Parts: sequence; C-alpha cells; structure tokens
Amino acid sequence: MATAVARLTIDDFELLSDEEAYNKELVDGELVAVAGNIGEHNRMRDGIVLMSHSVVERKNRGMVISEQEFDFGGNAHAPDVSFLTAAKVPLYDPKRRVQPFAPDLAIEIESASNSFRYLVGRIEKYLRFGTREGWILSRDTRRAFLFSANREAIFNESHNFEPESIPGLSIPFRDIFEF
Repeated sequence: MATAVARLTIDDFELLSDEEAYNKELVDGELVAVAGNIGEHNRMRDGIVLMSHSVVERKNRGMVISEQEFDFGGNAHAPDVSFLTAAKVPLYDPKRRVQPFAPDLAIEIESASNSFRYLVGRIEKYLRFGTREGWILSRDTRRAFLFSANREAIFNESHNFEPESIPGLSIPFRDIFEF
C-alpha cells in the first residue's frame, strides 16, 4: 500500500529554517533546489535595482526588490527582480519569506541553469497569478522579451526598458546589458 506524501504549503515553507529554505523554492508542494547565481547574473540584477531605484522608490511609485519570493498559486518563486506599484507596497511584509501576493512586474535573467524555455514557463505562471508584466533578459542575445496580457514584444539594446506598470521609468537596455 502506497503512503501519501504530505505536500508543503506556503505556511509550512514560511516556518522552515533559513538553512532548510536556502536556495529552494516551493513547487507543487515540494522543495526544489534552485541554482545559485554567477557574478555576471548578480551584477545585471543589481544594476537593474540600482538604476530603477531613483524613479521607483524616491518618487514614491512603488518598490523594487531582488530575489524576493512571492506566492504564485501556492508556489513560492523568487523572480530575479520584482516591482511593486505604490498600491501594493503596503501589502509588503519584510518579516515574511514569501509575500502573499504577486508582484506587478517580474524580471528573469536567462542563464546557463535557466533556459529561455524554462523562463517563459515561469513568466506565464506569474501572469496567471496576478503579475501584470513579465520580462526575460538575455545577456547573450542582448535582447529583452516582454510578456503581458496586452502584448508580447522583443527589444534590443537600442531600446529602453519602459514598463507600463512603472510610469516614468526608462532605462536603456544597453546600460542594463553592460552592467
């Protein structure tokens, strides 16, 4: 007789020690290891946060944060960079590992451990659970891919990152890819 395996919930994940949850996400009730990021990935992620901070936070348009886990239909995922509009900032709880809502915008950076196809699946999940815009950035192709309910588009380094959900934010992709 097979024994049913108990599936973890977001609340269970929240109660794990930092060591147990380190480099893990919660996917369909199971802990899944995620690869650590390499330096060029981290610098690009941090560059986006730095370059967007003055418009997003200093002008009270919301919050930008990296590697924060959010609840996507009972699954805990941490986009590389997330943006919250000003309306969602009051929901943010700095004491929680997993925020009980989806960010307004999520960015994933393509890497050797996360293929484009895999990242498209993640972005599609984010959109199903409340994220308004999802972006995939590819350093190798120097392209940015936008996914939203309204449109899909591909941008190159001559364009600017100008998300609809953060009015006034405009960062040249060239600068992002150079970080």
